[in-house]
Amino acid sequence: MNQKNGQQRMIGDIEGEVAFTRHMIGRDHLAPQVMAAMCEVPRDAFVPPDLLDAAFDNGPLPIGYGQTISQPYIVALMTDMLQLQPEYRVLEIGTGSGYQTAILSQLCRQVYSMEVVPELSESAQRLFQQLGYDNILTRTGNGYEGWPEHAPYDGIIVTAAASEIPHALMEQLKPGGKMVIPVGEPYSHQELFLVEKDPQGEIRIQAILGVAFVPLINTNPPAEQ
Repeated sequence: MNQKNGQQRMIGDIEGEVAFTRHMIGRDHLAPQVMAAMCEVPRDAFVPPDLLDAAFDNGPLPIGYGQTISQPYIVALMTDMLQLQPEYRVLEIGTGSGYQTAILSQLCRQVYSMEVVPELSESAQRLFQQLGYDNILTRTGNGYEGWPEHAPYDGIIVTAAASEIPHALMEQLKPGGKMVIPVGEPYSHQELFLVEKDPQGEIRIQAILGVAFVPLINTNPPAEQ
């Protein structure tokens, strides 16, 4: 299957998933600009060479180091939930192969992306340069701690399941901003949450959908009490 046909099939699968889950996600379509970004970014550039035949399948794929590239529907949904504007600055926790990062880069002014696996962070940065995505800055580090130097962020997206919503990330979210994050135990029940901070700094948390993500690795866990 060529790239164009693969992209078209992927878009159709995303639209089908949205229709199937519309009562859970509270929408019957995703924003046109999000779908345009899903059409524009070549997902096949972000999967391992031996999985190119599955690049446009509507499912996650392994990318090494115990990590995955997320299901296209989930990438599109999480992006849509942020309601990005062109002037926004966004923090992504979990660069992985860089696919979600590239989607975000099409919709906002600047993406700051953190990855705990140095090899993935470095390979993603090289790929961004090759593909001309020049509004992405990457860093190897502990996602639980965020990237305070560039805070506050208009949006934060976390692409691995945290055991709880990290306090540091809530602190780094701008008033009026949104965070999308899966929370739950590894390989068991997880929920995708929308975290909204109102202009006064009050936090509202809403469960959206049951999901399955690899765990968010905390390289500096709190000491046992």
